[in-house]
Amino acid sequence: MVKIRLSRFGSTHNPHYRIVVADARRPRDGGYIENLGHYDPRKTTETYLKVNAERAAHWIAQGAQPTATAKRLLKSQGVKVA
Repeated sequence: MVKIRLSRFGSTHNPHYRIVVADARRPRDGGYIENLGHYDPRKTTETYLKVNAERAAHWIAQGAQPTATAKRLLKSQGVKVA
């Protein structure tokens, strides 16, 4: 199954996440199919969340299942999530 999920980057105590489309069998920080955006949970900049809504909607239409956190972030950016 293809999932839309977060992949962690950044150093210790400074998390940054990429919102990626990946095969569910791959490791969390392993290879992914496509990068949809990024998320900074500490909100250190004005653009702490950026998502390519068009591509996210495309992947959801193709059957990709977002995780709970990814779903919340996508909804906040106006992406229709079933």
